[in-house]
Amino acid sequence: MNYLALDASTEACSVALQVNGKVFSRYELCPQSHSLHLLPMIDAVLNEASIKLADLDGLIFGQGPGSFTGVRIGVGVAQGLAFSANLPVVGVSSLQAMAQMAYMKHGQKQVIAAIDARMSEVYNGYYTLDEHDVMQAQQAEAVTPPEQLAEQLSAVVTTPFYAVGTGWDAYSEKLSEKSGEQLFALQTNNGSPDILFPSAEAMLVIGKIKLELGQGVSAEEAQPVYVRDTVSWKKLPGK
Repeated sequence: MNYLALDASTEACSVALQVNGKVFSRYELCPQSHSLHLLPMIDAVLNEASIKLADLDGLIFGQGPGSFTGVRIGVGVAQGLAFSANLPVVGVSSLQAMAQMAYMKHGQKQVIAAIDARMSEVYNGYYTLDEHDVMQAQQAEAVTPPEQLAEQLSAVVTTPFYAVGTGWDAYSEKLSEKSGEQLFALQTNNGSPDILFPSAEAMLVIGKIKLELGQGVSAEEAQPVYVRDTVSWKKLPGK
């Protein structure tokens, strides 16, 4: 089965194509320019694999949470491609994808993903590995202040876990204050978690199982998952 995965939900833009068991991929950090990079990256992997869009059996997209604009771009491109080739589609959580990458790269089986949601909040999710080697959420994905997430972690998670995502980087002091003893995160030279952004390669692993289980939907049913549905702006003094 041949599948294409794409993601633009965060600062990273990525695509991954599986053809006859072989994976072709592209990944680039390109904040605020996903619309310029995503389609050329898709063309590149299709050309590298020498297949056409019509040769695919399904399409996988990053449904969020993350950047509102990036998520919309990813969903819009997925819908357009799926319409043109009459392909079923499935969405994959950006948080789940980062957790999956932690297993793929480092064999980690218990992961807390946290994406910086701005406004002193983080999108977050807690994942463990299932019998099919896929990371599954142990509670509903949420958006919370970092100190609230730290309190929840100290109450719920009692064994060491692996941390991924920009939330740990942006709010390291608040998040590690109450979860430091359980925290296990491979560090890069600048002190950030090893995995900061989701990848289409991880989404491919998760999404193809969904498609093979018959969970694909039509293009018009492809929906983003923002987690934060509304944004509140503080009124400036005197305005």
